[in-house]
Amino acid sequence: MKLFEGRKLLVATKHKKEQVISPILEENIGVFCISNNRFDTDSLGTFSGEIDRKLSPIETVREKCLQALLLNNLKLGVASEGSFGPHPSLFFVPANDELLIFIDLENNIEIVVRELSSDTNFNSKEVCSEEELIEFARQIGFPSHGLILRKSKEEFNPIFKGINEWENLKKIFHELFSKYGVVYAETDMRAMYNPTRMRVIEKATHKLIEKIKSTCSTCRMPGFDVIKMHKGLPCKECSCPTNSTLSYLYTCGHCGFSKEQLYPHDKTHEDPMYCDYCNP
Repeated sequence: MKLFEGRKLLVATKHKKEQVISPILEENIGVFCISNNRFDTDSLGTFSGEIDRKLSPIETVREKCLQALLLNNLKLGVASEGSFGPHPSLFFVPANDELLIFIDLENNIEIVVRELSSDTNFNSKEVCSEEELIEFARQIGFPSHGLILRKSKEEFNPIFKGINEWENLKKIFHELFSKYGVVYAETDMRAMYNPTRMRVIEKATHKLIEKIKSTCSTCRMPGFDVIKMHKGLPCKECSCPTNSTLSYLYTCGHCGFSKEQLYPHDKTHEDPMYCDYCNP
């Protein structure tokens, strides 16, 4: 896009997320991406818990991007923030909830996308033998996916991160086990040690490109996106409203212009099988 073409864009990360983010942004909007670790993104919270995340995920990712831009004296940047836990709608399934923010201070633009994925190896376990550890490691995709070992779930000292070699894993385990009689193992969710999470960030970046390229028909600024979904698509048989999508409401975050799009899935009626009246 001409608005961003040729400009320098900072990928605010210390965990090598630029490996998947930069090529997509450079190819699609013509920016020149850079990254450095001048700003310690871990200061806003760590997945392993030794530094609590005090802000909400959206506040954290915004602060991460703004602080990095300030320290690097730049106006254009991207940052991501991941959260891990139970999936909000799939019971007993872990999820990676990834936020990606695009900030242009020069043009007063902020664009946020979210990628919620059940594709994650997020897991942890207390292990009491090398056999248990090896079984857990294989289960989470070690050694292509890193592990963290520490004394216990509640204690963070000592803690060993970024373990991705079998010999080193066993060595650290026996050192900890000989002292404490038990070891807490968990997946290292930092992007450079977790290819599965890196794929989710890649998907979020493609989603970000789509949103950047969606421009407002009034002010022509990027980020014209769906903010609300309206149910009520009529049943083909009885014409009563169903729970299926009738329309999307698009709103421009820059000028506030809104537009409703009817039948976004190219359907003017719903099959009676999804109707609460025809198929109660």
